[in-house]
Amino acid sequence: MQLVKDIYTFTKHYPKEELFALTAQTRRAVVSIPANIAEDCGRRTKKDTLQFFYISRGSLYELETHLNIAAMIEIMQENEFNKLSIQLDECLKILNGLIRRYESNIDLK
Repeated sequence: MQLVKDIYTFTKHYPKEELFALTAQTRRAVVSIPANIAEDCGRRTKKDTLQFFYISRGSLYELETHLNIAAMIEIMQENEFNKLSIQLDECLKILNGLIRRYESNIDLK
């Protein structure tokens, strides 16, 4: 959730012409991460839960791509990119740990 807050705060400074493009895409990607984790809480099986973890992980990688683009086109500075990348990596480690735990406790066949 902290990553969501930080991305929203940061994207407030994106150029106005990016409002319906990179700003919106970046915000949708970051919101999708905790939203899918929350949605999995209502699922009945570990296999269903895993699917939502996979979707969240995909959104993390999508967010990483948006941040790389923002850095590439110089919407953000390198130090800002690095700060957000560290947070993204921490979230990815946590999510991958959850995925490994669930994968080891179910039979996906």
